[in-house]
Parts: sequence; C-alpha cells; structure tokens
Amino acid sequence: MNDFLFGILQWINGWIGSYGWAMVVFTVMIRLVLTPLDIKSRVSMRKTAKLQPQMQALQKKYANDKEKLNQKTAELYKKEHVNPLSSCLPMLLTWPILIAVFGAMRTAANGELLEQITDLLNNKAPDLEKWLWIKNLWMPDSLFSPAYPDLGTMRQIGADQWQSWFRSLDQANLPALLQGLNLTEASFSGNELGTTIAAIETALKNGNTAYAEAISVAPGMSINLLVTQLNFVKDYNGLMLLPILSAVSQIAMTKLTGGAQNGADQGTAASTGKFMMWFFPIFSLVLCFSYSSAFALYWVAGNLVSMVQTLVINKILDNKEKNAAAIAGEGTVK
Repeated sequence: MNDFLFGILQWINGWIGSYGWAMVVFTVMIRLVLTPLDIKSRVSMRKTAKLQPQMQALQKKYANDKEKLNQKTAELYKKEHVNPLSSCLPMLLTWPILIAVFGAMRTAANGELLEQITDLLNNKAPDLEKWLWIKNLWMPDSLFSPAYPDLGTMRQIGADQWQSWFRSLDQANLPALLQGLNLTEASFSGNELGTTIAAIETALKNGNTAYAEAISVAPGMSINLLVTQLNFVKDYNGLMLLPILSAVSQIAMTKLTGGAQNGADQGTAASTGKFMMWFFPIFSLVLCFSYSSAFALYWVAGNLVSMVQTLVINKILDNKEKNAAAIAGEGTVK
C-alpha cells in the first residue's frame, strides 16, 4: 500500500512540478474516494439519532435485564434497517490509510533527504523542496528544525534506505567527507547504524561550513523543558504554522462531526467527544511538529477537505429530510 500511494504521489508531482501542491491534490483525491463511506456514515448516524426515543424506552423497560435489552435493541435496528457499525466504518478505514500515507511520506522524505545529504557531502548546495513559507518540505515546519537534514532527521531514515543509498555511491570515488570514515555496507545495519549516522553528521559539521552554520542554534535561544530542550535554529525551516493549523483544524473538525453525532448516543458521545476534543489535537500537534512538513500538509489539508465534505453532506441530507417531510405533510392533508 505504501508503494502504491507513493507511486500516485510521484505521478501527481510529475505533472504539477511541486510536491507541496501535489500533496494537496493527493489529499483531495483520498477524501473523494472516501466520500461514499462518509455519506453512508452520516445517514446511519441520523437514523440512529431518530431511534433515541425508542432506545431510551427500551433502556428504561429492560434496565435490569441486559440480555433482553441487547436483544430488543438488535431487533429495533433490524426493523429500521440501521447498522450502528456503519457510522464507524470511515474512521476504521481512515486510520490504515493514514498509516499508509505516513509510510509513503516517510519513503519520499527519506529519499529526498539522502539526495540532499549527498550534495552536502560533496560541498554542494542541496536542491531543497520549497513550498510557500517552508524552505524544505521534507523537514518539519518548525522554528526548532533547520532546513538542512540534521542528526534527528537522519536517524529517522531506515537502514534499508541507508544501505541502498550507500550502494548507489561511486565506491571508488566517495565524497571527500566520507573517505576518512572507512564505511562499508555493514556500517549501515544493526547497532552500527547509529554510530555511522553520527559520524556522517559530525563530518558534515566539520567539513561543510555552510551546513554547520545552517544547523547552528541561535545564540541564547535555547529553552530547557526538563524532559527535553528546544533550540531555536538560525536557519529555521518554517514558522510552525502547519502544526498549529493541524491542531486548530482538528478541534474544528471534532466539533463539527461531534455536533452531527449529537443525539446518536448522548452518554457515550459526550464522554467520547471530550476525549477526542483534546487527544486528537494534541496528537496531531506533536506528530506534525516532529515529522516532515509534507505529512503535516497532508494532515491539515485532509482536515479542511473533511470539514467541507461534512458541511456539504449535512446540507444535502437536511434538504432531503425537509423535502421528505413536506411530501409526507402534503399526503396527510389530502
């Protein structure tokens, strides 16, 4: 799945010429594919909400007989042609797709970062993937992250990609900064990998003045948070807008979808809604703060497209219900 999605992203980038805008188009495509499931989910939630008076009556009547309550509830769902699980289906599918997209983004980012590392090892200016305010789409959108690949980012690259990268180099004419490290393919596997990456980063800092300057910390701009330390980088990669937007859009989407679910199961929805209201925004903030701007862009674009879809779907369903009620009212009058 990762390779398939990565192939689609590359194809889109081939005719757009920008990975940033290709990511936006890619996100819209993913959301359009999930639209039928979203519609089915909204319809199911509305049907479930209409059954609440009957559900509450059953809960009151069989308060002391859980088995009978479950039986009668199942009979009610069957009679009204309601599948309570269908409202959860889009969420169940979204997470595997999100994980697959994350893998595809990681593959793309690692490949591009290794090319940039090769240029830096040869004392060349790397070809950065710029997008709006972001200097390098493959690095986090952050004031604490440099535009050039640093040690933390290098450690996120898997051993298989490091080995493939090393094999692609001209072994007889390695970059000057690597020649004193006595590297072999085995250097990029197992316990040796961490040591090798640290050695490469050290070689870059010592042998490439532009790189050392780009990843250096701004004087007096470090914050000690006990569990970690935040260092403001001189040549920071971004303004942290995408991580912030990811959290804000997540809150907005949770409120929007939560409002659509009100009445479906008030007790459960209330407790679940409170959890989602805080967990997912914090989760998205941390994730988008830590990983590439490309993935953060996917997350933000996905939230925005999903909100628009929800508003449109709800509007269509509202109109259908109003028209159905009007027709029913005319029939009653006659």
